[in-house]
Amino acid sequence: MKFLLDIFKGIAIGAGAILPGISSGVLCVIFGIYEKLVNSVLDLFHDFKKNVTFLLPIIIGVAIGFFLFGNLLNYVYLHYESECKLLFLGFILGNIPALFKEANGKKKFRLSFLFYTLVSFGIGFILFLLENKMHFDIPTSNTNFLFLWFCGFAMSCGIIIPGVSSTVILLCFGSYTIYLQSISTLYLPVLIPIGLGVLCGCIFFLILIRFLLNHYSAQTYYAIIGFVLGSVFVLLPSSFSLFSLLLFTLGFYTALKLEK
Repeated sequence: MKFLLDIFKGIAIGAGAILPGISSGVLCVIFGIYEKLVNSVLDLFHDFKKNVTFLLPIIIGVAIGFFLFGNLLNYVYLHYESECKLLFLGFILGNIPALFKEANGKKKFRLSFLFYTLVSFGIGFILFLLENKMHFDIPTSNTNFLFLWFCGFAMSCGIIIPGVSSTVILLCFGSYTIYLQSISTLYLPVLIPIGLGVLCGCIFFLILIRFLLNHYSAQTYYAIIGFVLGSVFVLLPSSFSLFSLLLFTLGFYTALKLEK
């Protein structure tokens, strides 16, 4: 049962790398696996069996969500945008108490910690404003290997850091359209350099995040809380129905139960 649940988490995380405005990092935080995921990847060979047992179902799920369900999930998101947004919003807000609990688990609360939340919240809000002013049909013909590698490296920031959307980063480089097209057609000349860039970037940002978690745990978690709250604005729908509100409630309740 746990194996299947972890596959489901991986599917959602993989989809988060495709869906507009959704951060894979936020989904890792929502599912309560963020710090464990960081440590398992970086310490893979320290306790190989234990780490592989944890990572394998998540990796399988990510592959399914990224390659097989990518188009389906994108279709659902585009045609039931309000319902999907409120479901994700419920997950995120329901997970906030757990984040505060984690932040205060190793260090006693200090008022100064809220500074990190405010700064990261401001960054998240600025990213929201940027995304609102961008369009998802920006064309690009740049398939240079080094350029695509750098796009992947920058995109990894949105995968690792909760609340930072990979979509915004790819839009800044004008490569979101070719990214989506290459996924749907499995066009390897684009996917390989982007994938290598993502791999290098993930290693870099994972090392950075673990250093911060080990030495500045409370400050890092308060910063993550700010990024997560900043991502809420992306998910506010222009309209909603009773069904979407029920989905919000379901997401909120589920997040609280998962934390317990």
